[in-house]
Amino acid sequence: MGYPSLRACIADLERHGMLVRIDDEIDPFLEAAEIHRRVYQANGPAIFFTRVKGCRFPMVSNLFGTIERTRFLFRDMLDAVRHLVELKIDPANFWQDPWRYRDVPRTLWFLWPKYVSSGPILDATTTISELPHVVSWPRDGGAFITLPQVYTEDADRPGWRHSNLGMYRVQISGGEYQPDRQVGLHYQIHRGIGVHHSKAIRHGQPLRVSIFVGGPPAMALSAVMPLPEGMSELTFAGALGGQRVQLIEVDPITPADPGKFTLAADADFCITGTIDPTLQLPEGPFGDHLGYYSLAHPFPVLNVERVYHRKDAIWPFTVVGRPPQEDTSFGAIIHELTGPIIPTVVHGIHAVHAVDAAGVHPLLLAIGSERYVPYAPRRRPQELLTCANALFGQGQLSLAKYLLIVAKEDAPDLDIHDIPRFFAHLLERIDFTSDVHFQTSTTIDTLDYSGTGLNEGSKVVLAAVGAPRRVLPTKLPAHFRLPDGFRDARLCMPGVLAVQAPKYVAPQDRRQMEEVEPALARLFEAIGPIDALNTFPLIVLVDDAEFTARTLNNFLWVTFTRSNPAADIGGIGAFTWQKHWGCHGSLVIDARIKPHHAPPLIEDPEVTKRVDALAAPGRPLHGIV
Repeated sequence: MGYPSLRACIADLERHGMLVRIDDEIDPFLEAAEIHRRVYQANGPAIFFTRVKGCRFPMVSNLFGTIERTRFLFRDMLDAVRHLVELKIDPANFWQDPWRYRDVPRTLWFLWPKYVSSGPILDATTTISELPHVVSWPRDGGAFITLPQVYTEDADRPGWRHSNLGMYRVQISGGEYQPDRQVGLHYQIHRGIGVHHSKAIRHGQPLRVSIFVGGPPAMALSAVMPLPEGMSELTFAGALGGQRVQLIEVDPITPADPGKFTLAADADFCITGTIDPTLQLPEGPFGDHLGYYSLAHPFPVLNVERVYHRKDAIWPFTVVGRPPQEDTSFGAIIHELTGPIIPTVVHGIHAVHAVDAAGVHPLLLAIGSERYVPYAPRRRPQELLTCANALFGQGQLSLAKYLLIVAKEDAPDLDIHDIPRFFAHLLERIDFTSDVHFQTSTTIDTLDYSGTGLNEGSKVVLAAVGAPRRVLPTKLPAHFRLPDGFRDARLCMPGVLAVQAPKYVAPQDRRQMEEVEPALARLFEAIGPIDALNTFPLIVLVDDAEFTARTLNNFLWVTFTRSNPAADIGGIGAFTWQKHWGCHGSLVIDARIKPHHAPPLIEDPEVTKRVDALAAPGRPLHGIV
């Protein structure tokens, strides 16, 4: 069975040698986060901070730091959840092997939360200022809750059945918030809480919010599950945790308020409050999971009513930044559990991979079928484009910026997680004159600053089908030359070249915005159809070619987090015909840093020195980092 509490989880990890205690006093301002990052990078254990500077509550991090540890945490229920997924895909599976599904009836019982009259969360109350104030990056705008479980209900259909439990970051200090009375609530576009917020506004009432922190680890993982709108994450938490989620209803402080707040009985902390539909305050900056700061923007404000906590409360946190980070394990375990469902949701799709190293939403790989005209002498993407449009309409997949899709029939054994092979397969086959499809002036991820504004940017589909049409070069050819101002061409993978380009020149007015950026114009003028550079189907223009080509992760991060398809894709021999863009030669992605991009994340060197000292012989991190 699963863990009844976070403390039980920590004790179990410690018994199995998967947790390290740090009894030195640790500052939640930058130091705890730096320790976390270093331990995570070393594939180290979970970290229990027993003494937190300026705070009476201990902290824990890196619980999900490796996929192996994440599987360990849920080892008792993973098979049962997989069995539920199999029956969801095809109920007839039960009759083929009933013994395999003998755990399903009990698991179905766990799906149903239950209301109780009391629980550990009611042990005591505190204030926002007494909580651990974890600041992860030097330019963060304050302290944030980084593993919250934000609970809201549907104003049209109250109750847990249509509730949403999401992981939306919460700013608890800094900015313009009134201390102990207000916290900032940031949620990205296309999140379930947004539907509840809009309904509350339509009803003319504040949105009632409960923020759970801690509790059984199944609650945290459930908060990031991409479940369909209207399906409560509490059900998944019960199945994965091996026990029914216990809920408590409490009255608000304001007597005139007819509603109640819902608390998770086994959480370590719970903040209750309401969102005023008329008030927004600047939230941020915050070092985010794309590897850059998300900047300050107006977001909803939670007017705090109470802060509950259990008597033995522990504050869990994580640190996000350039991937991979701890949240990579969330994505991996979610794919293991729910990946088989994808073909039943989007017919014709066999597999999808939101690439973590590229920031998840910027790059989506997909394998589909191409069966529309099987007798045609020359196959071209048709069903693949139908599949691509369907993926753009599916929940968080709709935030994909680059969608690369290929046909399973061309390589039945193609592994979607083998990124170099996937790129080679696509680049060998794609026809850039016909198979590059843009969506312009549309929505992109809230955290992606490569676009034209907050939540605004473009998308592109690159589709490939059929026999190979080119051989990918694996080295720079002899007598290779670059146009004036360009230097240091580096091979990232077969057929993919990173070229160090002159610094990007921002347009000064609308007329310049409609023209090709000067460095790009020089490149396109200098490269002819038979030029050696034009033998590489994909050219990426960057600020540092050596860094970009050094590792696969560097290439993915630079290319897909620093480009907006409609603005930054060009090509050799480009043309527009009937509003369709294409190119006869190489596709060029301009992945240079632009003035409107958010700054990248950089550690504080003084804090780094302090953490180095903790790794010295005799200190708690010796032999770990």
